[in-house]
Amino acid sequence: MIVLGVDPHKDLLVVVAVDSNGRQLDVTSAPARPRGVKSLLRWARQYGERLWAVEDVRHVAGGLMRGLLAAGEPAVWVPTQLTARYRRVGRGQGKSDPIDALAVARAALREDLPPARPEDESRVVKMLLDHREDLVGEMVRMCSRLRWLLHDLDPDFAETIPARKLHKRRWVTHVRDYLAAQAGSVGLSIAAELLDRVEELARRADQLERELHELMKVQAPQLLALPGCGPLSAARIVAETGDVRRFHSSAAFAMHTGTAPIPASSGATHRHRLNRGGNRRLNAAVHRIAITQARVDDRARRYLDNRKAMGNSRTEAIRALKRHLARHVYGLLITAKRLSGEVAVPGQDGLPAVP
Repeated sequence: MIVLGVDPHKDLLVVVAVDSNGRQLDVTSAPARPRGVKSLLRWARQYGERLWAVEDVRHVAGGLMRGLLAAGEPAVWVPTQLTARYRRVGRGQGKSDPIDALAVARAALREDLPPARPEDESRVVKMLLDHREDLVGEMVRMCSRLRWLLHDLDPDFAETIPARKLHKRRWVTHVRDYLAAQAGSVGLSIAAELLDRVEELARRADQLERELHELMKVQAPQLLALPGCGPLSAARIVAETGDVRRFHSSAAFAMHTGTAPIPASSGATHRHRLNRGGNRRLNAAVHRIAITQARVDDRARRYLDNRKAMGNSRTEAIRALKRHLARHVYGLLITAKRLSGEVAVPGQDGLPAVP
């Protein structure tokens, strides 16, 4: 079998072909555009039994993978950490696109990676969620500008508005009534424009959240049933995980989420330090769930208390809870796949077992 390793970039796709022994046969490149994918497919026809191995950088390689799967080509995602490992053990020195593509191919040749599958549903969720986050970010900036403008116009009035609630309907109405009662000026006109934009952005963000909630009821009801997991956290998990079957174990999923602890023990002191790797958006979603459980769920609070009694700090206890949650989230997603969308088996409720 021939493995075609791909090092993807925003504008360029570099491909190296290796045989079953990992020996490089050829190297080529093509634009990271639909025409480039078609060119690579024509080039690959010279090889009979073949496997495409694409480095898992989905924001630049998603189009390539969709093109390969649509053409019926067998393909796998190769984790970036795996690519780095095979690049280090290679004979060559330094780093280049062909070297990276060769490392991707050799990693796929020697590792048992699950086949890539279409991820249309998770892609839609990711697009909606990212769009909502962009709108919320713009809304926050508009609120900040409006608040400073109001402070310049009338400091006493500006102080009556909560800093983080200016986009709420009550306070939008409050500000609009104030502006309507003032004599016209350029500052008031700009403030009115900013207020209209804030209201528009808030309304659209709320609408997108409702859309995502409805999608999660269909795609991931087991996540919505997880204590502390709201529709936005569930959507982020679905969006960043894609097809959970690409992870061969809960440990691999935990590494992807950045919740797998890194040992930092010495002597009689047993500790784990923060893992700064993995998908940080996915890590943030798991963190929100853990913090919410710590605040509202008795079992989670008892678990944290037990960890602190063992000598963990609160931060370390939260890390342990996040690792536990990553394992349960993986189990829920895998079980849902096995049951074709049914809710996960009883007992996998995402809460730690407390002695």
